[in-house]
Amino acid sequence: MNIVVCIKQVPGTTEVEVDKETGVLKREGVDSKMNPYDLYAVETALRLKEQHNAVIKAVSMGPPQASVIIQEAFMMGIDDGILLTDRKFGGADVLATSYTLAQGLRKMGDFDLIICGKQTTDGDTAQVGPELAEFLGIPHVAYVRRIVEVKQHSIIVEMDMTNTVETVEVLFPCLITVEKEIFQPRLPSFKLKLQTKDKEIAFFGLKDFTDQDELKYGLNGSPTRVLRIFTPESNIDREIWRGNADELAGKMAAKLQACKLV
Repeated sequence: MNIVVCIKQVPGTTEVEVDKETGVLKREGVDSKMNPYDLYAVETALRLKEQHNAVIKAVSMGPPQASVIIQEAFMMGIDDGILLTDRKFGGADVLATSYTLAQGLRKMGDFDLIICGKQTTDGDTAQVGPELAEFLGIPHVAYVRRIVEVKQHSIIVEMDMTNTVETVEVLFPCLITVEKEIFQPRLPSFKLKLQTKDKEIAFFGLKDFTDQDELKYGLNGSPTRVLRIFTPESNIDREIWRGNADELAGKMAAKLQACKLV
């Protein structure tokens, strides 16, 4: 069984600057970490590896420094890692990101199952997994909360539909995105850290893809753009009012109207 886990490096802090020209996050020099939701995807893959003798590859898209999260995945038990990195991939929205990942997966070769975290903490769209499946032309199931059974040619899962839970069977190759309650992620192993410290990571750029049309990647391939983004101004002004209930109610109503909140 061949499993691919999609992981992403995200800012480790909320204090991130935004490029005023492009509207994308300035990630250089910012503390980063593996997307927390992806830890559940990694753990799901590792559980399947233990039960079904699977081989797991982790794939990520980002700048060269994103290789640290692949090394972290090695320390958890992932077998191989691939980083899709190229300046032409920069500034991608969910559509361009999904297309880039799809091209990278086609370059990697055959797989049975792709596992993604439900969403990322820097985007929160929960769209990349399903869009990736569409670009690859494979079935997908989102919001998976439990794996019921793995068969020779299919997988049975429970999907959280907010008000209901549905059990579905989907044929390989396929993609699933997993919820946080599926498994508790394990910690990186110091023993595996020593064993994998020199393990090589494969790097793919645009030149390695079958489709090398630059208009489909990065900002060029992104139909959605951030027109304006800003940090909300903090207001710490305060007033202290004294009076009876009727007086205070009148002052409150007048203040809300003055602030155009009512």
